[in-house]
Amino acid sequence: MFYNPWFLTLLLLVPFAAWRLWRANQVTSINYSSAATGWTARPTLRQRLIWLPPAMTLVAIVLMVLSLARPRHGREQTMVSTNGVAIELVVDRSGSMQALDFQIDGKNVDRLTAIKNVAGKFVLGAEASDSQAALEGRVSDLIGLVTFAGYADAITPLTLDHAFLVAQLQGAEIVTTREEDGTAIGDAISLAVDKLNNLDNRQPDEIKSKVVILLTDGENTAGEIDPEAAAELAKTMGVKVYTIGVGTRGVAPFPVRRFDGRIMIRNEQVSIDEVTLEKIAETTGGKYFRATDTESLEAIYNEINQLETTEVETQQFVDYRELAVQQVRIGRFSVPPLLSIAMGLLTLRMILSLTFLRRLA
Repeated sequence: MFYNPWFLTLLLLVPFAAWRLWRANQVTSINYSSAATGWTARPTLRQRLIWLPPAMTLVAIVLMVLSLARPRHGREQTMVSTNGVAIELVVDRSGSMQALDFQIDGKNVDRLTAIKNVAGKFVLGAEASDSQAALEGRVSDLIGLVTFAGYADAITPLTLDHAFLVAQLQGAEIVTTREEDGTAIGDAISLAVDKLNNLDNRQPDEIKSKVVILLTDGENTAGEIDPEAAAELAKTMGVKVYTIGVGTRGVAPFPVRRFDGRIMIRNEQVSIDEVTLEKIAETTGGKYFRATDTESLEAIYNEINQLETTEVETQQFVDYRELAVQQVRIGRFSVPPLLSIAMGLLTLRMILSLTFLRRLA
């Protein structure tokens, strides 16, 4: 690439300069006796190299013209800066999550399995389906995981290793003992807020917002912290809470083990404390959603994905090197500046013309 390409028109004068140099280099002939025709004198090394000074001058002229045109070597670089979102996924794994009121690929699955499936797509991304838009994933966001039943448990720290986080989510299981069962919504929110509040001191400048996504199918029945008090804590810490009530309305099919060990499906009454979930979301500036099937759960994650966007700023610039006056590295070799080569050729030409290739007038 040339910054001043119009100077290249001077190259049209190079043939004229070459003709002048060639003409000046011609050796004047003299007549000699025909008796000398039998001599077989060989040309000396000096005679063979007599063309070298004019050629060096010509090359130097070409290089100087190219230098006037300012040839440049550009190296494009890209800088990407992001302002991500810190997200805590808070997932209910209480016994009521066994309800088989969700479907994946036409097969009935429990609520926790449906959450694992959709939350994994939310984190890692997924292609568009017939009913839902594509999920791009949360590549630049710190994401953590809290699960809860009778008590809340921090499963993963806030991390960019999303594959690890999804693997831990897939390993979460519904509680099977009465001692562990319960729904400690307030404790779970408080734990998630505490994790977000304890981000490393270097990270807040890179965090656009802090968000909790709470998924539960019941009412607060355990724990030490009231859900509304936890919501006030989240508001104070600048954490937005999106609440998702998971499950059908009225009745839902539950697997029940009979006395003989067989599993039967029985419809049971279900209820979600939607009033409390709505109040939590409203207090913190979030939003409440109700997911009654897999499609609506995917739609909710799509909406949250649009509400909580990550700012990515890309800057591209080109670092130019002036080939006329700067050294450039091409592969393993370094090419000197063009003007340095031209000056070197002219200097060498002068030395040769005054010494080994000196001509007598």
